[in-house]
Amino acid sequence: MSPTGQTRLAAVIGDPVRHSLSPTLMNAAFGATGLDWSYVALEVAAMQLPDALAGVRALGISGLSVTMPHKESAAACCDRLSPTAERLGAVNCIVNNGGVLTGHNTDGDGFIRSLRHGFAFEPANKRCVVIGAGGAARSIVLALADAGASEIVVVNRTLGRAERTAALAGDRGEVVALDGAHSDLVDADLIVNATSIGMGEPAASDVPFDASVLHDGQTLVDIVYKPLETPLLATARLRGVSVANGVAMLAHQAAVQFELWTGVDAPIDVMLASVADQLG
Repeated sequence: MSPTGQTRLAAVIGDPVRHSLSPTLMNAAFGATGLDWSYVALEVAAMQLPDALAGVRALGISGLSVTMPHKESAAACCDRLSPTAERLGAVNCIVNNGGVLTGHNTDGDGFIRSLRHGFAFEPANKRCVVIGAGGAARSIVLALADAGASEIVVVNRTLGRAERTAALAGDRGEVVALDGAHSDLVDADLIVNATSIGMGEPAASDVPFDASVLHDGQTLVDIVYKPLETPLLATARLRGVSVANGVAMLAHQAAVQFELWTGVDAPIDVMLASVADQLG
């Protein structure tokens, strides 16, 4: 659909951002639903973020996706925060309602939706292990806790960061050093690699833990999506594990943003197909 005088604008901001798949996802969704919206990528340096958000208000840009390195700084610049964004101290989505900017964090909701859509996996009463303690891991841990997981073990080389991440799960959160995680990995119903290990052009040895502990009946998600098949996923698949890369989480968190901006159900199958086409 070509832009008109009525077209509403949304954008992703970050630095760098030209590699983003978000324009592909969002414009596919707008096209499928017939909404007169358009979505672009805008590269914004860290020092320019306050000016950029002032521009959002002045220009009436309806919604923003926020990526690195702005997620925490953008939270501080919003007028309001959703409960999840406030607990995480980071936003990846902003809704502009008449100049009032409300920050949301859709990563965790997108992750849970991807589990339910892709595996019919319900986190309630499940034992979960999350590898990593960065922003993505924090969102996932909080979402798993809110979804009723019985145990959430955070495995990370830096225990201080792991403790802060596990604290989001309250008394169901635990911290384990990487070299002591064997039994937790064996017993887990769900394992999530929330690190960047395996990204790019990995060697066969680029896995975040000893994958020989994996077995049939487990579910594993690697949030990396470039490449689509990481060494961890390849090994897990051979061991009978149900596996998924990061494409579904990417699409589902974008779907939550789409719904926050438009109030329309996101066409998730169209969004997933658009990313599959883009990634080949």
